[in-house]
Amino acid sequence: MKISVFTSALLVLLTLISCNYEPSLQKYFVENSENKDFIALDVSPNILNLDKAKLSATQTEALNSFDKMNILAFKVTDKNKAEFETERIKVNAIIKNPKYQQLIKVGSGKDGASISYVGTDENIEEFVVFANRKENGFVVVRVLGKDMNPNNIMTLLSVLKESKIDMEQLKPLQQLMK
Repeated sequence: MKISVFTSALLVLLTLISCNYEPSLQKYFVENSENKDFIALDVSPNILNLDKAKLSATQTEALNSFDKMNILAFKVTDKNKAEFETERIKVNAIIKNPKYQQLIKVGSGKDGASISYVGTDENIEEFVVFANRKENGFVVVRVLGKDMNPNNIMTLLSVLKESKIDMEQLKPLQQLMK
C-alpha cells in the first residue's frame, strides 16, 4: 500500500514538473479566441475551391501538406489602445522564442510584418505570419501542416493565384479593415 501511494505521488510530481509553462502561439490563440477585442478564425483548405483534377502532382502534394490556418486578429479602437500594445508585445515575445525561426521581417517594430516557421527546412510544421499596424491592430496567421517544406509553400502560393477563394469564410476579418 505504501509503495503504491509513493508511486502515485511520484507520478503526479513528475507530471507537474514536465508540464510546459512556456507561452506558445497555440496557447495564445486558445486564451484569446473568446476575447471581444479579437477575431478568431479557422480556415480549412477547402476555402481555395480548387478543381483537384486539374492540379499537377507537385501542386497536389503541396495542397495535401496543408492542414489548416488559424487566424487571430486584434482590432484597435480608441478604448483598447493600451491593451493593443500589451498584446502586441506578448505576440512578439512568443515569436522571438528560438523554436520560431524567422524567415523575413519588414517594417519597424510598431508597423511591420514577419514570417517565421517551426520545424526543420525539410519538415515544416507551422508557418507564422505576424503583421501589425498601430492604426488597425494586428493579425497572427498560423499555417499548419505536415511535411511542409519551402517548395510546397511556394507551390501553394502559385496555386492560390488560380483558386476561387470562398470569401464567406473570411467575412469576420472585414471588421479589421474598417
